[in-house]
Amino acid sequence: MFEFRWVCFRGAYDMVAYRRQEREKGISQKSCQVLTGMGPQIQWVESFVTQDKIYCVYIAPNEAEVLEHAKQGGFPADSVSEVKQMIDPTTAE
Repeated sequence: MFEFRWVCFRGAYDMVAYRRQEREKGISQKSCQVLTGMGPQIQWVESFVTQDKIYCVYIAPNEAEVLEHAKQGGFPADSVSEVKQMIDPTTAE
């Protein structure tokens, strides 16, 4: 089965508040709770937190699932993009 991966850009967070450990934990718990309710077709893989943005990676059948996760969780979703290709150092081999 081919896995469709999506990157969700979240730029509307108060990053100072987000970085407090209890806030990170609470957001992660809420995300997992929503995902459990949505079923196995969507999976949160990981998130990358920069100075002022968050990029979340999902496995899902379509963009609508990622947006629904954001809606149910009360998370911003400024954009969602399908990953068309992954490259890493082994690509050079």
